[in-house]
Amino acid sequence: MTIGDEVAALKRERTLAAATELFYEKGYTNTTLDDVAERLGVTKPFIYKNFGSKHMLLAEICASGVQAAQAEIDAAIALGKGPGETLSVFVPRYVEAIITTRKAIAINIREEKNLLPADAVTLARLRHKFVASVEDVLRRGRDNGEIEVTDPRISAFAIVGAVSWLTFWYNPEGPLAATEVAERMSAVVLNLLETVQPDTLQIDA
Repeated sequence: MTIGDEVAALKRERTLAAATELFYEKGYTNTTLDDVAERLGVTKPFIYKNFGSKHMLLAEICASGVQAAQAEIDAAIALGKGPGETLSVFVPRYVEAIITTRKAIAINIREEKNLLPADAVTLARLRHKFVASVEDVLRRGRDNGEIEVTDPRISAFAIVGAVSWLTFWYNPEGPLAATEVAERMSAVVLNLLETVQPDTLQIDA
């Protein structure tokens, strides 16, 4: 990556961050590109150069939460551990990713109706891929006896729903730091799934 590429990426990142704050505070409909430019202290052409439209900004913001979650499940799987350990690694990282992207996720939930049809299809595919990735880990864990779960698909949706909901109740000014919330939330999720640690498995010869 060249210096020019790094500068361009930084500009896009700053623009997305400003738009995320404004869409979260004022709503998508009530936010203009002039508002985004003013928040950044730049001109509107700066915004257009990095994003062709407000719809494009919304699409990237809505996708960012699930993309962050997908990155965490991919990273956990890439470690090459068993399903139980993969899940134990993934869940706390997933919780922290949701905390980090909680405003984008809230925007996604509130403003999905404003996505262009093609962007809505893309977002649906990203969600499907993520849930399928979690489901696959659960299914492999069920099949080898590391995870006690009856329906991997329903359980995958339950994990995603439970963790995603902290978007609405997590308070960064509250008594618990993000890492503590991740630890406690992970314990709840893993206990519900009754994860069996690999070293406790008894395999008959």
